[in-house]
Amino acid sequence: MDEAIEIQNRLRRKLVLKKAFSKLDTIGGADVSYPKEKDILCGAIAVFSYPELKLIDSNALRGRISFPYIPGLLAFREGPILLKAFEKLRIKPDLIIFEGHGIAHPRGLGLASHLGLWLDIPSIGCAKNPLVRKFQSPGLFRGSVKWVSMEDERVGAILRTKDRVKPVFVSPGHQIDLETSIQIILAACRGYRMPEPLRKAHQLSQAAGSQTSCLK
Repeated sequence: MDEAIEIQNRLRRKLVLKKAFSKLDTIGGADVSYPKEKDILCGAIAVFSYPELKLIDSNALRGRISFPYIPGLLAFREGPILLKAFEKLRIKPDLIIFEGHGIAHPRGLGLASHLGLWLDIPSIGCAKNPLVRKFQSPGLFRGSVKWVSMEDERVGAILRTKDRVKPVFVSPGHQIDLETSIQIILAACRGYRMPEPLRKAHQLSQAAGSQTSCLK
């Protein structure tokens, strides 16, 4: 655990928190699910055209859990299966949205930041749940925002993506800023709480979890 934290502290200094692209043609969503088998996890990445949001590629894999669940260290648990899924894509996305956090993280390096840095690709964290129990809810309508700050620095947003539906927790991962992250998440939400690439990746990871395991 100490070694993992040391790695996070070292890597966070390499993050680029400004927009590093002029145009996006494709965006991806990355999600991990846990089937009933206690030692198995399933990772999936779905790639969509942007801004049309048409599915153009995807990959889902099963793998063995090799790292325990420790809050704040999710990248060490879920990262390996997502990296394998990424390697097998025919079409690599210009940006990936991860179901997790970016820099809105105790050490400034959540799953989206860690893997965005590893893959050298723009990334956004979009989580269903906060890392802290108490938070201020934004207004009830789509586009409403409450900012998340750590040590007087704005690191994320609590964003309402659908009227009167629970908000999501957005933060930049790598090679992107917060405002652009919010814009992309809103543009990728089409009538549901979660962005379309994440919704599809979640469906794929769950489907992989329902398959009979052939892992040795």
